[in-house]
Amino acid sequence: MRGAIAAGLAVPGLHGVAGCAAAGAAHAREDPLPTDAEAAVQPVAPGVWMLPGLGGEPDARNLGRVANAGFIAGPQGLLAVDAGTSLLHGRALLRAIRRTSPLPLQAVVITQTKPDVLFGAPAFREAGVPIWMHRDAATLMAARCQVCLDRLNREVGAPAMAGTALYQADELLPGGRQLRVGGGRPVVLLYAGHTSGPGDLAVLDRSTGVLFAGGLVEGRRIPNLHDADLPGWQAALQGLQRQADAGQIRQVVPGHGPLSGPEAIGETAGYLAALDAQVRTLLEAGVSLGELPARATLPAYAGWDGYPAIHRRNAATLYLRLEQDGLRSGRLPPEGQPPGG
Repeated sequence: MRGAIAAGLAVPGLHGVAGCAAAGAAHAREDPLPTDAEAAVQPVAPGVWMLPGLGGEPDARNLGRVANAGFIAGPQGLLAVDAGTSLLHGRALLRAIRRTSPLPLQAVVITQTKPDVLFGAPAFREAGVPIWMHRDAATLMAARCQVCLDRLNREVGAPAMAGTALYQADELLPGGRQLRVGGGRPVVLLYAGHTSGPGDLAVLDRSTGVLFAGGLVEGRRIPNLHDADLPGWQAALQGLQRQADAGQIRQVVPGHGPLSGPEAIGETAGYLAALDAQVRTLLEAGVSLGELPARATLPAYAGWDGYPAIHRRNAATLYLRLEQDGLRSGRLPPEGQPPGG
């Protein structure tokens, strides 16, 4: 909860911080868990704001509000980017937007199918704001995200997730799109195919070079391969890097983590390349899946958010995919037979 306080969130049930510290741990344990919190707003560039997440893994203390969101102002309206973890979170983001600008919202763009950016969207619809999503992301959400919602209810708690449910987007995008936000501000919805997940989008404000990277770029947090197409993701990052090198991307709001410069693109690409190289080497050396957790370590990334859990899952996910690809192509021997045997 120290992260919530540092991020400027007013959390019901947590007050008098200095007094709580003086009272000791026993009193802290008696404090009720929060069910809602106000959202902080961080200016990024003229007409662009970030709604920072807390990082970490979703739980009852952080209300699952771990991912970033944001919004962009045009002359006569706003575009929101991502919607939070729950109906209550979506409402908190909407209140924060309205505290910052009186302009009406044109739409909320959902950049990916990660639960921590997805389930708050109906709060925007309550306010008459249409929900935009890529059609492939919508297909995945309909097929599987009830499982994600059930897990969030367990991890975050039913009170904080009250009223949260699956939904259908108001507009399904077939690809990228160029917009004039609020009737004038040039913004591009970037689409590069299946990357960190099917239907991933990123939002680039042409006026300032601010990129809301969605699932494509993380801010010193381990990227999640669960739904990813790794080659597609790496190719998309190469494309973003070219735009950054050309001066078109000057700041990055990553999916998680602090506001960053364009170097965040290369850092995310560096982790994915290191993971790919390491797992391929271990697989070719005959390391078993059971041995993988102890062998597939990347100390250079051990300080990143999510390393202990997400990196281990990534290594296993990639190992199994490469193993299946190798068996289908005949490059790997059947199980139990040593390489070259």
